[in-house]
Amino acid sequence: MSTWARIKKHKVSYLFIAPFGILFFTFTVIPVLVAVVLSFTNFNMLQPPSFVGWGNYVRLFLEDEIFLIAIKNTFVFAAITGPISYLACFLVAWLINELRPWLRAILTLLFYAPAISGKAYYIWTIIFSGDTYGIVNANLLFWGIIDRPIQWLNDPAYIMPITILVVLWMSLGTSFLVFIAGLQGIDQRLYEAGAIDGIRNRWQELWHLTIPMMRGYLMFGAIMAITSSFTIFNEIRDLTGFPSTDYAAHTIIQALQDHGSIRFEMGYASAIAVVLFMTMLTIQRVVQRLLDRVGGGQ
Repeated sequence: MSTWARIKKHKVSYLFIAPFGILFFTFTVIPVLVAVVLSFTNFNMLQPPSFVGWGNYVRLFLEDEIFLIAIKNTFVFAAITGPISYLACFLVAWLINELRPWLRAILTLLFYAPAISGKAYYIWTIIFSGDTYGIVNANLLFWGIIDRPIQWLNDPAYIMPITILVVLWMSLGTSFLVFIAGLQGIDQRLYEAGAIDGIRNRWQELWHLTIPMMRGYLMFGAIMAITSSFTIFNEIRDLTGFPSTDYAAHTIIQALQDHGSIRFEMGYASAIAVVLFMTMLTIQRVVQRLLDRVGGGQ
Protein backbone atom coordinates (compact mmCIF):
# COMPACT_ATOMS: atom_id res chain seq x y z
CA MET A 1 0.00 0.00 0.00
CA SER A 2 1.39 3.38 -1.00
CA THR A 3 1.87 6.18 1.49
CA TRP A 4 -0.92 8.25 -0.03
CA ALA A 5 -3.32 5.28 0.02
CA ARG A 6 -2.47 4.62 3.68
CA ILE A 7 -3.10 8.28 4.55
CA LYS A 8 -6.41 8.19 2.68
CA LYS A 9 -7.46 5.02 4.48
CA HIS A 10 -6.70 6.49 7.91
CA LYS A 11 -7.65 10.08 7.09
CA VAL A 12 -9.67 10.51 10.28
CA SER A 13 -6.65 9.59 12.41
CA TYR A 14 -4.44 11.99 10.49
CA LEU A 15 -7.09 14.67 10.89
CA PHE A 16 -6.87 14.34 14.66
CA ILE A 17 -3.09 14.74 14.71
CA ALA A 18 -3.13 17.52 12.10
CA PRO A 19 -3.33 20.38 14.69
CA PHE A 20 -0.21 19.11 16.44
CA GLY A 21 1.55 18.57 13.12
CA ILE A 22 0.76 22.11 11.99
CA LEU A 23 1.91 23.65 15.29
CA PHE A 24 5.06 21.51 15.37
CA PHE A 25 5.97 22.44 11.80
CA THR A 26 5.21 26.13 12.39
CA PHE A 27 6.97 26.62 15.71
CA THR A 28 9.74 24.00 15.55
CA VAL A 29 10.66 22.96 12.01
CA ILE A 30 10.38 26.39 10.38
CA PRO A 31 12.42 28.21 13.10
CA VAL A 32 15.17 25.59 12.82
CA LEU A 33 15.31 25.98 9.04
CA VAL A 34 15.29 29.78 9.33
CA ALA A 35 18.15 29.63 11.86
CA VAL A 36 20.19 27.44 9.50
CA VAL A 37 19.67 29.93 6.66
CA LEU A 38 20.43 32.96 8.84
CA SER A 39 23.62 31.33 10.14
CA PHE A 40 25.15 31.96 6.70
CA THR A 41 24.30 35.66 6.78
CA ASN A 42 25.17 38.89 8.54
CA PHE A 43 21.87 40.10 10.00
CA ASN A 44 21.43 42.83 12.62
CA MET A 45 17.61 43.18 12.41
CA LEU A 46 17.98 46.72 11.00
CA GLN A 47 19.33 45.88 7.56
CA PRO A 48 18.47 43.04 5.19
CA PRO A 49 20.56 39.87 5.71
CA SER A 50 23.75 39.72 3.65
CA PHE A 51 25.27 36.39 2.69
CA VAL A 52 28.66 35.68 4.29
CA GLY A 53 28.99 31.95 3.58
CA TRP A 54 30.87 30.07 6.29
CA GLY A 55 32.14 33.32 7.80
CA ASN A 56 30.13 33.03 11.02
CA TYR A 57 31.34 29.49 11.64
CA VAL A 58 34.96 30.44 10.90
CA ARG A 59 34.63 33.29 13.38
CA LEU A 60 33.12 30.97 15.97
CA PHE A 61 35.87 28.36 16.01
CA LEU A 62 38.93 30.34 14.92
CA GLU A 63 38.46 33.90 16.17
CA ASP A 64 36.02 33.97 19.09
CA GLU A 65 38.02 32.99 22.18
CA ILE A 66 35.02 33.52 24.46
CA PHE A 67 32.97 31.03 22.46
CA LEU A 68 35.75 28.46 22.79
CA ILE A 69 35.64 28.99 26.56
CA ALA A 70 31.85 28.56 26.37
CA ILE A 71 32.27 25.24 24.52
CA LYS A 72 34.65 23.94 27.17
CA ASN A 73 32.40 25.05 30.03
CA THR A 74 29.31 23.62 28.36
CA PHE A 75 30.83 20.18 27.88
CA VAL A 76 32.23 20.10 31.40
CA PHE A 77 28.87 21.16 32.77
CA ALA A 78 26.90 18.69 30.62
CA ALA A 79 29.30 15.80 31.22
CA ILE A 80 28.80 16.12 34.98
CA THR A 81 25.21 17.27 35.46
CA GLY A 82 23.65 15.28 32.60
CA PRO A 83 24.64 11.71 33.61
CA ILE A 84 24.47 12.32 37.37
CA SER A 85 21.01 13.93 37.26
CA TYR A 86 19.77 11.21 34.88
CA LEU A 87 20.97 8.35 37.07
CA ALA A 88 19.77 10.12 40.20
CA CYS A 89 16.29 10.56 38.73
CA PHE A 90 16.04 6.87 37.87
CA LEU A 91 17.55 5.47 41.05
CA VAL A 92 15.52 7.72 43.36
CA ALA A 93 12.36 6.90 41.40
CA TRP A 94 13.14 3.17 41.62
CA LEU A 95 13.77 3.33 45.37
CA ILE A 96 10.69 5.43 46.08
CA ASN A 97 8.56 3.08 43.99
CA GLU A 98 9.34 0.29 46.45
CA LEU A 99 7.75 2.16 49.35
CA ARG A 100 4.18 2.26 50.58
CA PRO A 101 1.85 4.51 48.53
CA TRP A 102 1.42 7.22 51.19
CA LEU A 103 5.15 7.45 51.85
CA ARG A 104 5.87 7.35 48.10
CA ALA A 105 3.55 10.33 47.54
CA ILE A 106 5.22 12.39 50.28
CA LEU A 107 8.77 11.66 49.12
CA THR A 108 7.87 12.31 45.48
CA LEU A 109 6.63 15.77 46.43
CA LEU A 110 9.70 16.49 48.57
CA PHE A 111 12.18 15.45 45.88
CA TYR A 112 10.28 17.22 43.11
CA ALA A 113 9.73 20.45 45.07
CA PRO A 114 13.00 22.23 44.09
CA ALA A 115 12.22 21.73 40.40
CA ILE A 116 8.78 23.37 40.64
CA SER A 117 9.66 26.14 43.07
CA GLY A 118 10.73 28.63 40.43
CA LYS A 119 13.53 30.71 41.93
CA ALA A 120 14.18 28.33 44.82
CA TYR A 121 17.85 28.24 43.88
CA TYR A 122 18.16 31.81 45.22
CA ILE A 123 18.60 30.20 48.64
CA TRP A 124 22.10 29.28 47.48
CA THR A 125 22.99 32.97 47.12
CA ILE A 126 22.45 33.21 50.88
CA ILE A 127 24.38 30.03 51.58
CA PHE A 128 27.33 31.13 49.45
CA SER A 129 27.07 34.89 50.03
CA GLY A 130 30.45 36.57 49.81
CA ASP A 131 30.09 38.54 53.05
CA THR A 132 30.36 37.44 56.67
CA TYR A 133 26.61 36.77 56.80
CA GLY A 134 26.74 33.98 54.24
CA ILE A 135 26.04 30.64 55.88
CA VAL A 136 29.21 28.96 54.58
CA ASN A 137 31.47 31.93 55.30
CA ALA A 138 29.96 32.47 58.76
CA ASN A 139 30.62 28.87 59.78
CA LEU A 140 34.12 28.77 58.30
CA LEU A 141 35.01 32.02 60.08
CA PHE A 142 33.49 30.78 63.35
CA TRP A 143 35.62 27.63 63.27
CA GLY A 144 38.74 29.53 62.27
CA ILE A 145 39.14 27.71 58.95
CA ILE A 146 39.37 31.01 57.05
CA ASP A 147 40.30 34.50 58.23
CA ARG A 148 38.24 36.49 55.70
CA PRO A 149 35.11 35.85 53.64
CA ILE A 150 35.44 34.00 50.35
CA GLN A 151 33.69 35.41 47.29
CA TRP A 152 32.17 32.08 46.34
CA LEU A 153 30.05 33.32 43.44
CA ASN A 154 32.65 35.73 42.07
CA ASP A 155 35.82 33.65 42.33
CA PRO A 156 36.41 31.68 39.08
CA ALA A 157 37.79 28.78 41.12
CA TYR A 158 34.43 28.20 42.83
CA ILE A 159 31.85 29.38 40.30
CA MET A 160 31.57 26.21 38.22
CA PRO A 161 31.52 23.71 41.14
CA ILE A 162 28.84 25.72 42.97
CA THR A 163 26.72 26.06 39.83
CA ILE A 164 26.95 22.33 39.20
CA LEU A 165 25.93 21.64 42.81
CA VAL A 166 22.88 23.89 42.53
CA VAL A 167 21.74 22.38 39.23
CA LEU A 168 22.09 18.85 40.61
CA TRP A 169 20.02 19.91 43.62
CA MET A 170 17.25 20.97 41.24
CA SER A 171 17.64 18.07 38.82
CA LEU A 172 14.79 15.82 39.99
CA GLY A 173 12.29 17.31 37.58
CA THR A 174 10.12 15.99 34.76
CA SER A 175 12.29 12.92 34.15
CA PHE A 176 11.83 11.90 37.78
CA LEU A 177 8.03 11.96 37.48
CA VAL A 178 8.14 10.12 34.15
CA PHE A 179 10.28 7.37 35.69
CA ILE A 180 7.84 7.08 38.61
CA ALA A 181 4.97 6.71 36.14
CA GLY A 182 6.88 4.13 34.10
CA LEU A 183 7.67 2.03 37.15
CA GLN A 184 4.04 2.17 38.25
CA GLY A 185 2.95 0.89 34.84
CA ILE A 186 5.01 -2.31 34.81
CA ASP A 187 2.90 -5.45 35.14
CA GLN A 188 3.85 -7.11 38.44
CA ARG A 189 3.24 -10.54 36.90
CA LEU A 190 6.44 -10.07 34.90
CA TYR A 191 8.43 -10.12 38.13
CA GLU A 192 6.70 -13.32 39.22
CA ALA A 193 7.53 -14.90 35.88
CA GLY A 194 11.12 -13.68 36.18
CA ALA A 195 11.46 -15.31 39.59
CA ILE A 196 10.33 -18.60 38.09
CA ASP A 197 12.86 -18.19 35.24
CA GLY A 198 15.79 -17.79 37.62
CA ILE A 199 16.05 -14.12 38.60
CA ARG A 200 17.40 -14.27 42.14
CA ASN A 201 17.78 -10.71 43.41
CA ARG A 202 16.54 -7.17 42.90
CA TRP A 203 19.56 -6.11 40.84
CA GLN A 204 18.95 -8.88 38.30
CA GLU A 205 15.29 -7.91 38.32
CA LEU A 206 16.22 -4.29 37.65
CA TRP A 207 18.62 -5.11 34.80
CA HIS A 208 16.68 -7.85 33.02
CA LEU A 209 13.07 -6.75 33.59
CA THR A 210 12.61 -3.20 34.85
CA ILE A 211 15.03 -1.35 32.56
CA PRO A 212 14.03 -3.17 29.33
CA MET A 213 10.36 -2.46 30.07
CA MET A 214 11.15 1.23 30.55
CA ARG A 215 13.23 1.92 27.43
CA GLY A 216 10.74 4.49 26.15
CA TYR A 217 10.70 6.31 29.49
CA LEU A 218 14.48 6.12 29.72
CA MET A 219 14.84 7.63 26.25
CA PHE A 220 12.52 10.49 27.17
CA GLY A 221 14.47 11.06 30.38
CA ALA A 222 17.74 11.07 28.44
CA ILE A 223 16.43 13.69 26.02
CA MET A 224 15.29 15.86 28.92
CA ALA A 225 18.65 15.46 30.68
CA ILE A 226 20.60 16.36 27.54
CA THR A 227 18.39 19.34 26.81
CA SER A 228 18.52 20.73 30.34
CA SER A 229 22.28 20.24 30.76
CA PHE A 230 23.09 22.04 27.50
CA THR A 231 20.56 24.85 27.83
CA ILE A 232 20.81 25.82 31.49
CA PHE A 233 20.81 29.62 31.67
CA ASN A 234 18.70 31.29 34.37
CA GLU A 235 20.40 29.56 37.28
CA ILE A 236 23.91 30.46 36.09
CA ARG A 237 22.92 34.05 35.30
CA ASP A 238 21.15 34.64 38.61
CA LEU A 239 23.87 33.03 40.72
CA THR A 240 27.04 34.31 39.06
CA GLY A 241 25.94 37.25 36.92
CA PHE A 242 25.96 37.67 33.18
CA PRO A 243 28.66 37.19 32.19
CA SER A 244 30.31 35.44 35.12
CA THR A 245 33.75 36.47 36.36
CA ASP A 246 36.39 35.65 33.72
CA TYR A 247 33.64 33.76 31.88
CA ALA A 248 34.15 30.92 34.36
CA ALA A 249 30.57 29.67 33.88
CA HIS A 250 29.96 31.05 30.39
CA THR A 251 28.16 28.44 28.27
CA ILE A 252 27.03 28.15 24.67
CA ILE A 253 23.47 29.15 25.54
CA GLN A 254 24.81 32.26 27.27
CA ALA A 255 26.87 33.12 24.19
CA LEU A 256 23.68 32.69 22.17
CA GLN A 257 21.77 35.05 24.47
CA ASP A 258 24.62 37.55 24.41
CA HIS A 259 24.88 37.82 20.63
CA GLY A 260 21.17 37.38 19.92
CA SER A 261 19.37 39.33 22.65
CA ILE A 262 21.97 41.98 23.55
CA ARG A 263 24.11 42.61 20.49
CA PHE A 264 21.41 41.64 17.97
CA GLU A 265 23.93 39.81 15.79
CA MET A 266 21.22 37.45 14.61
CA GLY A 267 23.28 35.75 11.90
CA TYR A 268 26.10 34.99 14.33
CA ALA A 269 23.63 33.95 17.04
CA SER A 270 21.94 31.61 14.54
CA ALA A 271 25.30 29.97 13.85
CA ILE A 272 25.72 29.39 17.60
CA ALA A 273 22.19 27.95 17.76
CA VAL A 274 22.93 25.56 14.88
CA VAL A 275 26.13 24.36 16.56
CA LEU A 276 24.25 23.79 19.83
CA PHE A 277 21.40 21.99 18.04
CA MET A 278 23.72 19.67 16.12
CA THR A 279 25.72 18.92 19.28
CA MET A 280 22.59 17.96 21.21
CA LEU A 281 21.23 15.92 18.31
CA THR A 282 24.49 13.98 17.97
CA ILE A 283 24.67 13.20 21.69
CA GLN A 284 21.01 12.17 21.68
CA ARG A 285 21.69 9.66 18.89
CA VAL A 286 24.66 8.24 20.79
CA VAL A 287 22.61 7.89 23.98
CA GLN A 288 19.79 6.23 22.04
CA ARG A 289 22.20 3.60 20.71
CA LEU A 290 23.50 2.97 24.21
CA LEU A 291 20.00 2.61 25.64
CA ASP A 292 19.12 0.11 22.89
CA ARG A 293 21.77 -2.18 24.39
CA VAL A 294 20.69 -1.79 28.00
CA GLY A 295 19.23 -4.82 29.71
CA GLY A 296 20.38 -7.27 27.09
CA GLY A 297 18.84 -5.39 24.15
CA GLN A 298 20.40 -5.27 20.71
